[in-house]
Amino acid sequence: MNRSRLALTGAFAALAAVLAGGCGDPGGLRGAGATPTAQGPTHLWPDLPPPSAPAEDYGAIESVRVTGVKVPGGDLRKVDPADVVRADFEQNPGTYDPSDASYRETVERLDDCADDDSGARERCPVLKAYYRDLTGDRKDDLIVGVSTPDDNLDIRVYAEEERRLTQIMEMSDAVLGVELAGRDLIIRAVSSLPGYEYHTVWSWDSHQKTMLPKRDEIVRSGNAPRRKTPRPAPSTSAGR
Repeated sequence: MNRSRLALTGAFAALAAVLAGGCGDPGGLRGAGATPTAQGPTHLWPDLPPPSAPAEDYGAIESVRVTGVKVPGGDLRKVDPADVVRADFEQNPGTYDPSDASYRETVERLDDCADDDSGARERCPVLKAYYRDLTGDRKDDLIVGVSTPDDNLDIRVYAEEERRLTQIMEMSDAVLGVELAGRDLIIRAVSSLPGYEYHTVWSWDSHQKTMLPKRDEIVRSGNAPRRKTPRPAPSTSAGR
């Protein structure tokens, strides 16, 4: 018997003596009962053949250049958000089809953003812009929301790359609220299921060079209104 095993035997002997001397002590060791058997994951339908094509992409899968808008000194704070949105909408319809009435009306209302008339400016659908470094390059990115005639909110995010404007996110939905948490953009949207809402976390993906919906969940909501129409599918930038 080697030294380590002798030491272990001595330790067990000492423990047995303590237990014998403390018989009836309510603080002594007691059995916890039967331990449930651990169950590993069960793989369902292991013989499924691989799919022939990927499913429809959820959200943007690539960044999109926006031309015609200069970024002085590479600072997006020096660019008029309405100018950015107008150029982007004309070049990248995103969720909308160019023939869609809501899209055409939104583009027309964007012209009001540049009008000196106060009444026209009030019709401008571009909401207050926000700035946050979402890509991790230590430069603020531009976050804009556009109110559309179909009661949705079109959210677009822009980054500056070599003094060129790049759209790194675009989605449209019946939005209940938007939050910034660190470098994540969290969007709450109406669910078609009464009493619930969608929470989608958009995060920068350094491989795709775009914001991707990294986490999507449906949660209870006591104030989510009933929706009569299905939730619109988020934008897919493929093929732009």
